[in-house]
Amino acid sequence: MNQDYIKPNSWSIIEEGFDASRVKSSESIFSIGNGAMGQRANFEEHYSGPTFQGSYIAGVYYPDKTKVGWWKNGYPEYFAKVLNAPNWIGINVSVNGEQLDLFTCRKVENFKRELNMQEGWLSRQFTATLQNNIQIEVKTKRFLSLDLEELGAIEYQIKPINNDAHIQFQPYLDSGITNEDSNWDDKFWDTLKVSHENNWAFIETKTMKTGFYVSTFMESKVYLNNKGLFINPNINSEANYISFDYSHQVKKGDTYSIQKFGGYVADRNYDKTELVSVSKQILDNAITLGFDGLLHKQKEAWSNIWERADINITGDVKAQQGIRFNIFQLNQTYLGKDSRLNIGPKGFTGEKYGGSTYWDTEAYCIPFYMATKDEKVARNLLEYRYNHLEKAIENAEKLGFKNGAALYPMVTMNGEECHNEWEITFEEIHRNGAIAFAIFNYHRYTGDYSYIPEKGLEVLIGIARFWQQRASFSKDKNKYVILGVTGPNEYENNVNNNWYTNYIAQWCINYTIENIGKVATEFASDYQRIINKVSLSTNEMKQWKTVADNMFFPYSKKHNVYLQQDGFLDKELISVSNLDTSQRPINQKWSWDRILRSPYIKQADVLQGFYFFEDQFSTKELERHFDFYEPLTVHESSLSPCVHSIQAAKLNRMDQAYQFYLRTSRLDLDDYNHEVHEGLHITSMAGTWMSIVEGFGGMRLKDNKLSFTPKIPEQWEAYSFKINFRNHILKVDIGHKQTHFEILSGSELEILVNNKPILLKTKQLQAV
Repeated sequence: MNQDYIKPNSWSIIEEGFDASRVKSSESIFSIGNGAMGQRANFEEHYSGPTFQGSYIAGVYYPDKTKVGWWKNGYPEYFAKVLNAPNWIGINVSVNGEQLDLFTCRKVENFKRELNMQEGWLSRQFTATLQNNIQIEVKTKRFLSLDLEELGAIEYQIKPINNDAHIQFQPYLDSGITNEDSNWDDKFWDTLKVSHENNWAFIETKTMKTGFYVSTFMESKVYLNNKGLFINPNINSEANYISFDYSHQVKKGDTYSIQKFGGYVADRNYDKTELVSVSKQILDNAITLGFDGLLHKQKEAWSNIWERADINITGDVKAQQGIRFNIFQLNQTYLGKDSRLNIGPKGFTGEKYGGSTYWDTEAYCIPFYMATKDEKVARNLLEYRYNHLEKAIENAEKLGFKNGAALYPMVTMNGEECHNEWEITFEEIHRNGAIAFAIFNYHRYTGDYSYIPEKGLEVLIGIARFWQQRASFSKDKNKYVILGVTGPNEYENNVNNNWYTNYIAQWCINYTIENIGKVATEFASDYQRIINKVSLSTNEMKQWKTVADNMFFPYSKKHNVYLQQDGFLDKELISVSNLDTSQRPINQKWSWDRILRSPYIKQADVLQGFYFFEDQFSTKELERHFDFYEPLTVHESSLSPCVHSIQAAKLNRMDQAYQFYLRTSRLDLDDYNHEVHEGLHITSMAGTWMSIVEGFGGMRLKDNKLSFTPKIPEQWEAYSFKINFRNHILKVDIGHKQTHFEILSGSELEILVNNKPILLKTKQLQAV
């Protein structure tokens, strides 16, 4: 049974009614971020019920000692993970000496929480009756500034309803925090100094081992009925904590409020000796603008994001809410300003997966960022991997590979592998293919080839070397095979000849050879520099080619399909439809032994390959493979429904495509996999965008032109989206009878619509 408490709304995520059993889930769903930091939607005031406290700084991490039952050669020593940072949002509240705590109140009524996606803020309101029978009305609003990215702002208002009351606000900073997912309960932060000046407070900290220096800061001011009060606060300063006490006697019906500014300054961007002085400058800027001024700028900044990125759906509020939630969270996580950063599967919403970079970025996120932002943002994501090439080579060396072979990590913060499950770390090597595919996809979409001679070709050569060495020659098959792997479908591990892995390995080698030839012909100086640097010979390339030309692909003549892996037909192929719903999700109900022996697929392997390399297969082949594999797929990977939605739309199975779309777009809102309390599925949200633009919109690149085959679910009246394509902003508006195209900026552009050429002229609506 999926959760169903989020109210349908086009622009907001809304929860009504307080339920302690939902708090952890809501803390994930209502998370906020600005690309430089983010936080779960924890209450500002004290809460004694079950909660998952989390506030995170982009790029600040800790190498937690790997925890495994026994060591294996090649294991990473550490699992790098994003850190729960010092808490700056806290405001303890007491009324007539009793602490406000929603978990222990006599009654909580009129509770409403709203995440306004259009304007980028989080609010809460409720009426609470405390144990001392004082009844209060509370309203809060908070946001993380897009303009001043180290800054967050909170407004917290209390109105006594049934009596006069003595109200105490106690804003605080706390560096005595821990990670939810710590392996050994290590101390991650070392508090160096706690200080204050007027209404400002600072905690200076350093991460253990990695040595990131951070200043956590706050400033507060209190108001009565919106008029500033000058209260000299009592100050409580301890080793890891500092609080200010603003107390006031408040008449029944009056509103006592506090505005708190806070945030982080890290030595990733400033000299470590200047962190407190920079914090003061930020607070000066915040005070000058004020809460309302900062909020106004926040609305403007989000308006600019939505102007380019919005997808508008008419006639289906849940579908509309789903896609906007996905687009909103992607932008909260990564804005493309810093090439040192990347996109973790949980973003700033939780600690699972360590907050690190996976292959999800290259396979799912880059298309979204290419089309909704400047192409430099996508190029930054490619450069992230180039900057880690030496580490990828080191990672491969640890596993016995030589001569500059590169194996990119499954999970990373700084280029080092930090995943420690052997069937993933050593065997889910298909991630190398996604890195190469992203280079191809970037050039294909943007037309910018310069990245390849400048940086990308070195990456491709390292990857090709890995594939050539990883393949083995089978005398029995008279083919090259790749043994002992895990494909994207992690419900089959340590298998031989995973079709997707073998196919992308072959493609990578051929694509690398093709680009070596192109660079040699057209960029002679770059070619010479690269060849000298990597010591590449013609003979080595012939070895690559031999492997690629003789790669083995498991195939069933009986079913006329490529097989997931050599032993797939040894399984009893029982459809998911025959699974009792009480057994779902199987990853929470079954042992791994049972899962691995079952035919059930976590996410598509073969169909993922058909998605990447669509042009190399016919629609009939796709249909055959879709019909064989989809009934066996449990979609317990967040990355699965979006690919199936795109392919169902291509097959004109619109009801099925629509259902997959709802599942990917509302995966977290409706908690399909019963795990949203751990955080959101950020990277799969880019797949949701693809399921509309590439699935229903049918957007592809054909013959170096944008191509569309527009379709629309019957549940929708119309939908529209915008695309940034090679310095053209193109708006596409799709209805049941017509599709309209308009170039909003840029020169005229020829596109294909249902395989027919259409010439679009600037700011001239074209109906098809």
